[in-house]
Amino acid sequence: MARRHHYRRRVKETYEIDVTTFLNLMVVLVPFLLITAVFSRLTIVELNLPSTASGPTNTPEGFNLEVIVREDLIELTNGKLVIASIPNKEDGDFDLDTLSDYVVELKQEYPEQDAASVLMEAQIPYDYLIQVMDIVRSVEVPLENNEESFELVALFSEISVGDAP
Repeated sequence: MARRHHYRRRVKETYEIDVTTFLNLMVVLVPFLLITAVFSRLTIVELNLPSTASGPTNTPEGFNLEVIVREDLIELTNGKLVIASIPNKEDGDFDLDTLSDYVVELKQEYPEQDAASVLMEAQIPYDYLIQVMDIVRSVEVPLENNEESFELVALFSEISVGDAP
């Protein structure tokens, strides 16, 4: 008898990817990331920057608050006269609490005024610009019912930034 060659059919084995462990990881990882995510709110402060091309401003004569931050003191002026000079604390930091008190008093005297200018010398760190702008823009006032809760009250919300003279 003739020999027959029995050829085995080559069967291609199909492989399946087991995604069970991956899905288990996602079931745990997604809620963890959602819980620990930091949801931050970005706030944009609109500033008026002086330009060299602009002519004289058409602001009405009256009170224009200027906060001039120098290396050794902070000056409050009305555009022409110095209202107050606040020297630095003994440790060399700016006395921002006293500045806040003066700004609140000025807002009480001129409640209709919303514009203010913050002028800084070149060597003053940027962080102080932000702190002074925050103080000039608003103040935290304790609520009447609860001394632990505070409310933000707007002071001079239209802020211009520039270099100190």
